[in-house]
Amino acid sequence: MANHSPSHYPDIGALGEDLVVKWLQSTGWIILHHRFSCRWGEIDIIAQQDELLAFIEVKTRTAGNWDGGGRYAVAPRKQTKIWRTAEMFLVEYPHKADYSCRFDVAIVLCQRLSSSQGRIVNKQNLFGFVTGEYEFLLQEYIPAAFDDSTIQG
Repeated sequence: MANHSPSHYPDIGALGEDLVVKWLQSTGWIILHHRFSCRWGEIDIIAQQDELLAFIEVKTRTAGNWDGGGRYAVAPRKQTKIWRTAEMFLVEYPHKADYSCRFDVAIVLCQRLSSSQGRIVNKQNLFGFVTGEYEFLLQEYIPAAFDDSTIQG
């Protein structure tokens, strides 16, 4: 196997976010922001459906990772950063301040395809796509993954 430069490999985080954006749009959500950032941090996706705002953290991981597919990476400290960033979004867009808000987590699986594997994307009814030699699957979408009662800060 050849040793490739880091630029040879795709930015799996960005591709995972793109997958979640496509899935959200296919289920009726309007994407307000992709990678909204302020001094407190960044929110991967901010989406709206009717008068509900979802602040979405996307975790893209390869199989066999150390943090439960990204579930353990959204610990209280990360939740606090997302919460504060969401507050800044609502300050910047006060006409959305009365909307219901929730904090969702999307888990995306990234796996390298072998040359013998096909380009099947709807595996086990999972939403996904193939780009180059990688397959991305939306493995789990967790609505209301955390709320202000779990945030310490």
